[in-house]
Amino acid sequence: MKVAALQLDLAWEDKAANFAKARAWIATAASAGARLALLPEMFSCGFTMDTARVEEPPDGPSTGFLVEQARRHGIWVGGSIPVRFEGFDRPHNVFTLAAPGGELHRYRKIHPFTYAKEDRHYAAGAETAVVDVEGLRCALFVCYDLRFADLFWNLAPEVDAYLVVANWPERRRAHWTSLLVARAIENQASVVGVNRVGTGNNLVYTGDSRIVDAWGETLGHAAGAETMLLAEVDPERIREARVTFPVLPDRSSR
Repeated sequence: MKVAALQLDLAWEDKAANFAKARAWIATAASAGARLALLPEMFSCGFTMDTARVEEPPDGPSTGFLVEQARRHGIWVGGSIPVRFEGFDRPHNVFTLAAPGGELHRYRKIHPFTYAKEDRHYAAGAETAVVDVEGLRCALFVCYDLRFADLFWNLAPEVDAYLVVANWPERRRAHWTSLLVARAIENQASVVGVNRVGTGNNLVYTGDSRIVDAWGETLGHAAGAETMLLAEVDPERIREARVTFPVLPDRSSR
């Protein structure tokens, strides 16, 4: 399966501008043969804590945008959105993945980024999510989740690829790139990490998006500019890695 990681510069709290930009890049990904196109975390507004300005209902404009784009191009399209669900006093940071037919799959970020006080403005999720994307079993994660290896370990037997959308700043870029590769190697799974570029709320983002295979080899990477990473993610190669070098059974047997 061809997977596209769309590394974009997000306009701060400007949904119309971000929709316009994402629309063009998704069309480019579809034209290049991608079956799955991923946008960064908070793709429609940036990583803002002003939830009163940006939060949406589950059927809000950002979700509608993903559904419309998935249907228009006949591909899977995902990114995270600030969604307020009924019964909660705060929104969740929700990785929302739309299927070509418009069906939705959602993962609510389990680990809000307390260093940036995300936990004061966004509720924490409680459940992981694994989605079958045309035979590729994908686990959905958001940014700071990448630091918590146990989440990834627990899902490894049922996952081919980890999809991680992020707004990860330049000052910790070495952590981002190292952890993406580590999660691939230790779980013998592909990892697709898509990060933003540009400046938001006085923070600089360099992207450093990566597509990594089950052996820890980088299939595509980019930093500093808006771009599209496009790579084949093959579940058969993942299964081959696990048979050839069977690490996971040793983990589960201890």
